[in-house]
Amino acid sequence: MVVAIRNNPHDELLSAPDEGWWESVLADEERLASSRARVKNQPAEEASHPANERDATPEPDWEYAESIYKQDQIVTLSVTGYNRGGLLVEGERLHGFVPYSHLVEMTCEVEAQRESFLAKFVGNPIRLKVIECVAEEGRIVFSERAARADAGRRTQIFTSLQPGEIVEGEVTNVTDFGVFIDLGGVEGLIHISELSWGRVIHPSHILKMGEAVTVQVIDIMPERCRIALSLKRLQPNPWATVHQRYAINDIVPASITSVVSFGVFARLEEGLEGLVHASEISLPEGATIRGQFNEGQSVHVRILHIDPDNQRLGLSMNLDGN
Repeated sequence: MVVAIRNNPHDELLSAPDEGWWESVLADEERLASSRARVKNQPAEEASHPANERDATPEPDWEYAESIYKQDQIVTLSVTGYNRGGLLVEGERLHGFVPYSHLVEMTCEVEAQRESFLAKFVGNPIRLKVIECVAEEGRIVFSERAARADAGRRTQIFTSLQPGEIVEGEVTNVTDFGVFIDLGGVEGLIHISELSWGRVIHPSHILKMGEAVTVQVIDIMPERCRIALSLKRLQPNPWATVHQRYAINDIVPASITSVVSFGVFARLEEGLEGLVHASEISLPEGATIRGQFNEGQSVHVRILHIDPDNQRLGLSMNLDGN
């Protein structure tokens, strides 16, 4: 895949996420990566694969592992087991974990089918690259997807990329916390907060597996093989100019995006969404909010307050102001 780099006309919006942001959005991947140790210590009768029966797996050759990682080399290891998070792999000098999200073919959209899918890998060789090597934590994480790119490609990408640049890639995984994008040998993450200026119910509502997408690089961490990406920053921030288009007590058309027990969320335009609290909705006697409104329904709302700093709109369906 060719990575296309251009300038972003909205670069003034760029701000790199801090360490706490990275820790929170990557918690799921870290949990899967650490699951190897937990599985290894399960009693044999609870095991679903042969790797659980080996209580004395030798330490990997950390110097060799670091060399493979830094040189971005491809290695072939045998799959010795699995758990719900991915595959356990082992070679003469290496062993570690391949998260399910880093397999080339992720065919199980239903989690209940994942175990039988992963079981088919056991006993077979698999081409991998090391994407994390943390000796002090006893963790080596591999990726089959990264091994699709030539050796050294990761170094090339990390050397050439800069925050603020625009790149093209392909959606490789959609999780609750964001979307992973293959940039041609390295995966970047669009956190859910960077998908849209508006509220995102789930990342799958924005992007789909295999979809080609253009994104902006907002942060790079070569030492952890992490690239933070944004989709929303390629569009003007509607909150920055909201006061130019809307004022308190304006009555405007809107589209309902979500119906909840305490009210409805309504979108004024792409990226601008607000809450109509139940107290601001007049219902017929005996009617309920869920019974009265549907997603996609067109309504008129009155603007109660505008808070661009926190990206919040307060709305009312009592159009006369009473």
